[in-house]
Amino acid sequence: MRKASTAIPAEPKRFHPYQRPTLAKKQREEEFIASLPSNVVVQFQSTEGELTGPPVNLPVETTPEQLQLLVNELLKNEEPLPYSFTVNETEVIRDVKTDILVGQRRSAENVLEIVYQPQAIFRVRAITRCSSALAGHTEAILSVSFSPDGAQLASGSGDTTVRIWDLNTETPQHTLKGHTHWVQIVAWSPNCKFLVSGSMDDTIRLWDPKSGKAIGGPLKGHSKCITSIAWEPMHLNQECNRFATASKDCTVKIWDANLRRCLFTLAQHTDPVMCVRWGGEGLIYTGSRDKTIKVWDGKDGKLVRTLEGHAHWINHLALSTDFIIRSACYDHTNRRPSNPEEGKQWALERYTAFKAQCGPERLVSGSDDFTMFLWEPVSSLRVGPDGASIGGKKPIARMTGHQQLVNHVCFSPDGRYIASAGFDKSVKLWDGRSGKFINTLRGHVGKVYQVTWSSDSRQILSASQDSTMKAWDVRTKTLKMDLPGHADEVYSVDWSPSAAGAMADKVASGGKDRILRIWKN
Repeated sequence: MRKASTAIPAEPKRFHPYQRPTLAKKQREEEFIASLPSNVVVQFQSTEGELTGPPVNLPVETTPEQLQLLVNELLKNEEPLPYSFTVNETEVIRDVKTDILVGQRRSAENVLEIVYQPQAIFRVRAITRCSSALAGHTEAILSVSFSPDGAQLASGSGDTTVRIWDLNTETPQHTLKGHTHWVQIVAWSPNCKFLVSGSMDDTIRLWDPKSGKAIGGPLKGHSKCITSIAWEPMHLNQECNRFATASKDCTVKIWDANLRRCLFTLAQHTDPVMCVRWGGEGLIYTGSRDKTIKVWDGKDGKLVRTLEGHAHWINHLALSTDFIIRSACYDHTNRRPSNPEEGKQWALERYTAFKAQCGPERLVSGSDDFTMFLWEPVSSLRVGPDGASIGGKKPIARMTGHQQLVNHVCFSPDGRYIASAGFDKSVKLWDGRSGKFINTLRGHVGKVYQVTWSSDSRQILSASQDSTMKAWDVRTKTLKMDLPGHADEVYSVDWSPSAAGAMADKVASGGKDRILRIWKN
């Protein structure tokens, strides 16, 4: 008798272990997008929290360009100004629906509070090529710096010389000889009248950048190498004759360039002072390997307060006002003051306008403990938005994320962002007001030594041990241009502070290969 065949059941459909949840998530996303209405009510407000106009009913596909038209109309601006728009610190890049409602999964039933912030009315072109590779230095280039008006460029090298370069012809202009050891730092006075250099020979030298001649002999006083130099802002002193120098001898000295002598010494640090900044309110900030930041009165050198929190050496300091102080009276209109009084007046007007837009002066510190702190030392102690005490000795935020030491920090010219360079091969972007993390810019395969900003705050440039520089787009948080060219590590980079003409598009870089490179569009 023949047996009936047994039917083999069909094999059940198998899902990849991650496929089913992915499909479900995609379906939920599509359902959420389909449920969104075609319109949303928005309320515009300034960065200070002031409401602008009444709530407005807008299509959810409204783009940043359309938001700009609306804000300019509400503010009754005679000439349209560019603005950026954020909701809960997320910027509107494509449209409100994509970036905010879908990106943040926000309900369209509630009023959207959109914060607008003015941007630079000029635009700096992207750096795309090396226009000059200038030989001359016979050892590594350790420091490069453009003059505040963007007309000249200075470089300091391990060959003990300082060189000044003509930016119109991109050729050597002057070679300044006098130091007997590496020149680690060069700094321009705000009126471009003086150039000062600090060396490992423990001395400071003053130079006339127009003639290339030394102004007297070396300024002696420090017993160890010079690590940092900062000039007094032009809006506080129209003569631009006072500057501060930090040294590994644990002191900071204040000098008069006209008298060529030390006015007073700040000596309360117990380890080498690695960075000094002269703020727009007349305060001097010093960061040391004793793990503290000290705040001094620039008039008489009295200690105002000590900022503590870091667990290791402090490598670098940056102020939200750094760019406006550095560029002094020079702006995108390319005007030049006819006398020191006019220069001081213009510089004060620019500083006052910046402070009104960006709030009190803020300080960021980068350390060997892999962290950064954001401070507001000029303000008295107050309660922050989250209920914590900030201002005075209390930090606004402790900024963590780097996996190795933070070597360099820099505020954007508009004070809105902070960029940090770390030995973990990354550049990180932070909110300049709250200190909140925004994004990590990855691409370098070696330690990142320095970062610098374009004068319109739309681009960042980073210099690395991997012999390359990289230009980053701040709006999209992506790599804009890879800039190879150097044959070895790139130690120093600077973007011209000039916002006018061809000078605004120039970048200078120097490093271990002894070649100064000038880059432009």
